[in-house]
Amino acid sequence: MAKRERVVRMSVELPLWRALAGYRVLTTGYAVVIFILHREKFERPWVGVAVLAVIAVWTLATLPKVANAAACTKRFLGVDLTIALVGILLTPVADVDAQTFDGPTLPTIWTAGSVLAFAIKGGWRWAGFASSLVAVANIIERGEPSRDTFHNVLLVWIASIAIGYIVEVARASERTLARALEIEAATRERERLARDIHDSVLQVLAMVQRRGTALGGEAAELGRMAGEQEVALRTLVSSGLVPTSRTSEDLSQGAVVRTVEVADEHDGPDGHDDPAAAGPCDLRALLAPHAGAKVTFSEPGAPVLLAPAAAKELAAAVSAALDNVRVHAGEEARAWILVEDWPDEVIVTVRDDGPGIPEGRLAQAEGEGRMGVALSIRGRLRDLGGTAELISVPGQGTEVELKVPRGKAVSGR
Repeated sequence: MAKRERVVRMSVELPLWRALAGYRVLTTGYAVVIFILHREKFERPWVGVAVLAVIAVWTLATLPKVANAAACTKRFLGVDLTIALVGILLTPVADVDAQTFDGPTLPTIWTAGSVLAFAIKGGWRWAGFASSLVAVANIIERGEPSRDTFHNVLLVWIASIAIGYIVEVARASERTLARALEIEAATRERERLARDIHDSVLQVLAMVQRRGTALGGEAAELGRMAGEQEVALRTLVSSGLVPTSRTSEDLSQGAVVRTVEVADEHDGPDGHDDPAAAGPCDLRALLAPHAGAKVTFSEPGAPVLLAPAAAKELAAAVSAALDNVRVHAGEEARAWILVEDWPDEVIVTVRDDGPGIPEGRLAQAEGEGRMGVALSIRGRLRDLGGTAELISVPGQGTEVELKVPRGKAVSGR
């Protein structure tokens, strides 16, 4: 079965929607307070009471509508802006002298909330449309608009368009980040598959090719075919042709959820996690089976406890290093495994007495699609947050030093 790795990223729009909801509530209270303080100036106060009552009820009832972009529908935006425009235009009805004195309208700054909703929902074009209607309503309400009126109208118009533009840039950045996460996850999955293939199928095909050539006859033909398949499979792995992982976007919640399926080494036969694999794992127990007549294993006196995933990846990297010793140093080569358990890191060293690796051979092997060192060793350590250093001197053998930081090694991937 598979284990799903979920990377959840909150949308940058959600804080804007929360701020807008708070703004609408606070400005509703502000408009009510301003009306109460200046109620004696209104010839028809009941008009102001009716307008503010509608605004208050509408604001509280529609708070869920400004929770995210999906909830904020075009119909809601239209009704919301209409209420704001009607409130502005009814100000002279409640206050006959409103066109003479440059005082606040009935909705006051609550109107900006409607414009901001347009900006967050649709970007700068929607913001320009809504703020233009508000500007026209304010000019009509004043009759003979003053310099302050034009100043306030221009300020709202520019600010709303700027916010809408920022929202569009943020959305573009989110899409770029989501694509980068998708590429990163696909690359990690490709490298994991390549490691598994190298450690199993490619090794078997290479062995069949060598044995078939040595035996001759029909076996030689079988070896030739195995060699062709090995080359084809290496080309496929190195070219990155792997299935695209699945992505789902939860737009209603304003979040982007990245889901990648990766093989879980702890899954039981039924596909669920094996509880026995949940606890720390002694790295020594995984490396001890490698010890033999030609492999010397040196370990600390105390257990080297790691998370199961980290221990198995580190052990697989050691196994890949030993495979390279057998293949490239010869069957008679000796190897030594040394495990060091330090407070801040775990170090495993694999050394052999083979002929060593000629300079430039690793780069040439990667170019030919032979990814044993690049993927099976360095790739595994990179996923664990560690490093793999290879030191080889022609005629003096090869040494591979695998280091995993203690924090990474304890938690695994």
